[in-house]
Amino acid sequence: MSNLAAPGTVRMATAQGRWVLLTAVLGSGMAMLDSTVVNVALPRIGTDLHTPLAVLQWTVNAYLLTLAALILLGGALGDRYGRRRIFLIGMVWFAAASLLCGLAPNAAVLLAARALQGVGGALLTPGSLALIQAVFHPDERSRAVGAWSGLGGVATAVGPFLGGWLVDGPGWRWVFFLNVPLAVACVPIAARHVPETRDPATHGRFDVLGAALGALALGAVTYALIAAPGRGAAPDVLLTAIAGVLLAVAFLQVERHHPDPMLPPWLFTLPQFTAVNAVTVCVYAAFGGFFFLTVLYLQVAAGYSALAAGTALLPTTVLMLLLSARSGELARHIGPRIPLVVGPLLCAAGMLLMTRAGTHASYRAEVLPAVSVLGCGMALLVAPLTATVLASVDVTRAGLASGVNNAAARAAGLLAVAALPLLAGMGPETYLSPTAFAAGYRRSLFLCAALLIAGAVLAWFTVRSRAPERAQERTPCAYHCGVSAPPLDPGASTQSPRRKGGN
Repeated sequence: MSNLAAPGTVRMATAQGRWVLLTAVLGSGMAMLDSTVVNVALPRIGTDLHTPLAVLQWTVNAYLLTLAALILLGGALGDRYGRRRIFLIGMVWFAAASLLCGLAPNAAVLLAARALQGVGGALLTPGSLALIQAVFHPDERSRAVGAWSGLGGVATAVGPFLGGWLVDGPGWRWVFFLNVPLAVACVPIAARHVPETRDPATHGRFDVLGAALGALALGAVTYALIAAPGRGAAPDVLLTAIAGVLLAVAFLQVERHHPDPMLPPWLFTLPQFTAVNAVTVCVYAAFGGFFFLTVLYLQVAAGYSALAAGTALLPTTVLMLLLSARSGELARHIGPRIPLVVGPLLCAAGMLLMTRAGTHASYRAEVLPAVSVLGCGMALLVAPLTATVLASVDVTRAGLASGVNNAAARAAGLLAVAALPLLAGMGPETYLSPTAFAAGYRRSLFLCAALLIAGAVLAWFTVRSRAPERAQERTPCAYHCGVSAPPLDPGASTQSPRRKGGN
């Protein structure tokens, strides 16, 4: 390793710089591909494993549950023990869990493997961008993050198409096997070309109890929401729901008294930070529910193949890639309030347009206009949302703020996937009937649109019309790299000293 440039001095034009960038792109691309291709495979998984809708919900949520609960802890482990080391552990863990998913003989093994995938993702996801932040020269970080975002966006765009091709071709198991060769390529590159970095200022104990309580609370509430359509108010469902609420209260108490909390309570004494995270919860709950149910709808009710369903939503990602940078610049000039109001309203309009679609929906007349409007709204919304979160705290806390926002977005998607079928009146076997699923899908679209409108109203009344001046210092974070959640920016330790109040 002696021939490597020191951390913080690597340039983009050098061979080492290109290897580091490739490592980060492969790592984040693996997680992005998985988040997009698995949804496309859900109907085929249900058919092959003879599972009800609840198992398909858990196929998504088992992964999101462990990822959302542990992602802040994963970033802290990288800061303490070495970002490259934790990144490599996450990469190998993720690939091994993916292999287990592909080999799963039944639904129980698949769900357990998906939960293990989420653990690997929690180690892998923060490390991807952390490597760029720590290794590249400060003058080069903006370019490196921009390249990482663009190439990661390509992975996001390719994911549904690739997933559909695999599902229609060799089968849904190859959606998971795909991660193994990516890891095989990435691990030796990272081991040879990426220098180790860590944060010498990290101290104190990890908040393992907080992470465990957070995961258990989310898991209990999710179980109750998913079980309710099939079992109603059965005693175990009610008890699990109550336990989830009590565990959430215990989690908040632990965070309040822990010397180094995973989720520092002082963050939520900052009005702008709290407001933007509330908007995040609304919009990403809507996005999580929409994308989960729409890919199912296109295959179950509209009669699309997996490949056609995967590519049907491609306009949203293309519009994000083309317009997100411009929307970030627009928000820098006019402030975030207008984009954070208009963006969710456009997304709501796109989802309401999808209510016109029934069984055997026409792509050109019904689906394409809706997803195009949705994509424009997402492009206007997402970059300013992330930038405003970062601008709401001191620059030294940017990594913590973005990590919390990332976890909030994923938790919101998790709960939406669990709750929407219940709220829309979908039973365990609904997805086996095209007519019944189309009717439940339309009801869910109204609920998603209501969440987006609530987010717009929150933004109008709580977000300041002008971004704080220090937002200008973090231009690399003004651009969004994917659809599923805001990008993580671990520019500072995710374990922060306890503070009593504001910035």
